[in-house]
Amino acid sequence: MDRKLRGRGVAASWYGIARTATIDRAGAWAELDDGGTAKIVTGVTEIGEGILTLLAQVAADELGIKPSQVTIGDNDTARSPEAAHAGATRQTYMIGNSVALASREAKKALFEQIADHWGVEIDTLRSFDGEVWAEGTNLRMSMEEAVATCKARGVVPVGSASFTAHGTGLDPVDGSGSPWQAYVFGTQVAEVEVDTYTGEVQVLGIWAVHDVGRAINPRGVEGQIEGGVVQGLGQALMEDYRTEKGHTTTHGFAKYILPTSLDIPQINCTIVEDPDPLSPLGAKGIGEPALVPTAPAIMNAIYDAIGVRMKSLPATPEKILSALRERGANQESGIRQGGA
Repeated sequence: MDRKLRGRGVAASWYGIARTATIDRAGAWAELDDGGTAKIVTGVTEIGEGILTLLAQVAADELGIKPSQVTIGDNDTARSPEAAHAGATRQTYMIGNSVALASREAKKALFEQIADHWGVEIDTLRSFDGEVWAEGTNLRMSMEEAVATCKARGVVPVGSASFTAHGTGLDPVDGSGSPWQAYVFGTQVAEVEVDTYTGEVQVLGIWAVHDVGRAINPRGVEGQIEGGVVQGLGQALMEDYRTEKGHTTTHGFAKYILPTSLDIPQINCTIVEDPDPLSPLGAKGIGEPALVPTAPAIMNAIYDAIGVRMKSLPATPEKILSALRERGANQESGIRQGGA
């Protein structure tokens, strides 16, 4: 046997978002302010996933202004609409859609006044990059002027909305039904090199393809996928969290190995956009789904390389060497039995 062997593995996954058995919902308020800027209020929780940037992009796109002109207001749930928890890959899908719907309502309030002011049909109005105009005419004004005109007519352009997953419920007898409104699909391929002398595994590359519905922020989606792959690599090969009788016996990070920049392979991301028909934005999400196929793909690649199936995580060098020795012993025993 050669000392270093290479293998490739593939794994596919699906991940449900927006609960339907127990209703998932989120609300938001939107207001076009003086100066042509906008304020969005929702009880969103930003934990580093970039949701505030995404919501600013969503509101800006719906209202026809720049993201820099959107302020995400106080998200204290004592003073803002309920948005529920940050988790389960739901924030883009649930809160993003509620912000989009609230922004559309605020723009409708604005357009109704501007259409009446100009004497045109409301469906001829358009807004983009801080300007409002009527198609087929020379009528045009800045968003700042439009908001001032609207307010001078006694109307503040505000909107509120909630987005709720379609409740289907589950059969009370057998539990059958559709527990999620949308599903995120993904496939990853891993290439590894296994040192059969030391048991060490080096991941040479990961190719990740994920269907996110519609990518509101493609760079953000790529970042989420790359982060999920790094987490999956740590789960597959390094992170060994141990408990005994319900209590952790891994007391610190000194012996809990985490991936570093030297452990990260080339990660190749491909975003598939298949818009979700039940989402006003067409977007679904990416968060936990990026993590799901990584470890299985790596395990399959190890099997392809050395012919040994690792059945517990992480696949540490000690476990791989032990599995190789066990296979060797079984083969030798088989040869002896065959010779007898």
